[in-house]
Amino acid sequence: MGIKAVLFDLDGTLLNRDESVNFFIESQYERLGMTLDHIPKESYVSRFIQLDKRGYVWKDKVYQQLVQEFNIVSLTWEELLQDYINEFKNYCVAFPNVISLLEQLKTDKYLLGIITNGYGYFQMDNIKALAIEKYFDVILVSEWENMKKPNPQLFLRALDKLQVSPHDSIFLGDHPETDVKGAQAVGMKGIWKKDAKWDHVEAEAILDDLSELPSIIDYLNNKL
Repeated sequence: MGIKAVLFDLDGTLLNRDESVNFFIESQYERLGMTLDHIPKESYVSRFIQLDKRGYVWKDKVYQQLVQEFNIVSLTWEELLQDYINEFKNYCVAFPNVISLLEQLKTDKYLLGIITNGYGYFQMDNIKALAIEKYFDVILVSEWENMKKPNPQLFLRALDKLQVSPHDSIFLGDHPETDVKGAQAVGMKGIWKKDAKWDHVEAEAILDDLSELPSIIDYLNNKL
């Protein structure tokens, strides 16, 4: 039957999270400079990035640690966290070729979806900031679904909403376990978007740049 649906992870796949975080945390330091100027900017930025662990630690823990380590007294960790929640969307950076890829996939009549772990409104704000919401037929955020990738039910729920079978669907993500193996476990084709953190990943296909995806879909269609 061929591929009918293409589903994506968000952070590290469509959203260049590393670049967005750098952009945001430098801005936060500058915007709140009077209250943070006893800390060298480089120290504040690098420690945030270290504690954040590429998004796998929620920012309440990160800011509690920063307040303690840097002896921040004029702002609470709650205020710093609220600034992150309110402002991060203004610093979202997409990977190259996101819009042109989504335009092409829609033109080619593929159903499109996002499955992302994270907090509902926060992730939706970031999706809207990238101006990509309109391209997707389904968007599932783990908080609102009460389950996280790689839970098979989360992938199956998205496919059910799209009314396609796993075998007619592919999932593209940057995490070998959460995204690629999670999708493969339900029968989807798992495609890995390269990330320097991992070396070797078992996937149906591997890409560096999102512009490579249409040719990968063509290749997979020819194999079916």
